[in-house]
Amino acid sequence: MTAPVSGGGPLGFGVGLRTPHLEHVRCHEPRVGFFEVISENYLTSQGGRRKGLAEIAERYPIVLHGVSLSIGSTDPLDFDYLTRLRRLAAETRAEWVSDHVCWTGVLGLNTHDLLPMPFTEESLAHVVRRVRTVQDFLGRRLVLENPSSYVEFTGSSMTEPEFLARMADDADCGLLLDVNNVYVSAVNHGFDPARYLSVLPAGRVAQMHLAGHSDHGTHLIDTHDGPVADPVWELYARAVAATGGDVPTLLEWDDKLPGFPVLEAELDKARRVAETAGGRAHA
Repeated sequence: MTAPVSGGGPLGFGVGLRTPHLEHVRCHEPRVGFFEVISENYLTSQGGRRKGLAEIAERYPIVLHGVSLSIGSTDPLDFDYLTRLRRLAAETRAEWVSDHVCWTGVLGLNTHDLLPMPFTEESLAHVVRRVRTVQDFLGRRLVLENPSSYVEFTGSSMTEPEFLARMADDADCGLLLDVNNVYVSAVNHGFDPARYLSVLPAGRVAQMHLAGHSDHGTHLIDTHDGPVADPVWELYARAVAATGGDVPTLLEWDDKLPGFPVLEAELDKARRVAETAGGRAHA
């Protein structure tokens, strides 16, 4: 039996903890609810980097977000990686541990990309087994994110939200709803993002992500290098209403990183959108 996902609504609104902002965070203690850190940036580090994270963890709740679990891969699970991840989660008292519904390589080769899953009964059963194993090892529920996608498998027998909904129920895990990724994939593949949200089990959504993307005319790319686009804000309002207005939201901004006050301004906008949409949901 795994422990439930901790945290919840009281965490509110957070941002990714990035090295150029560490000094600002130390000196100014900005008004954010939590920080999300990329797990792999700290798994093998000791010294100053790990000490800096420990200092932030004394002041703010921390959530861990990974990019190398490769839950959909046919390679064996990496228990050395999972051991380090479990230790890091304990040291930071992480509210939860998240990663992506994807695979990152095969035969021990890491592509350093989040590769799309075939949405079939066979791959669903495979992922569910691996999620259960990881959760038992970590002693906590995983929270798994929908990645952005640019190609699809012709052999898929269900849609992505159907796959995620069944995975979450069968594996008893949480979902990280990346609203920007939903919109990016919807434009790239021509599906209705509102319909996507309606299929997800709202009670399984433990966290949401917001981010910027790049528009290349024929397709969108999830770049995390600018403000959240207007259509994503609209979709976020729908997501907040669907989940009842109490799900923690994280702003991702990883490239062309601005000063921290810019992130705070985006976060304030998220608060306003969520307050309006959440009010409608409770009404």
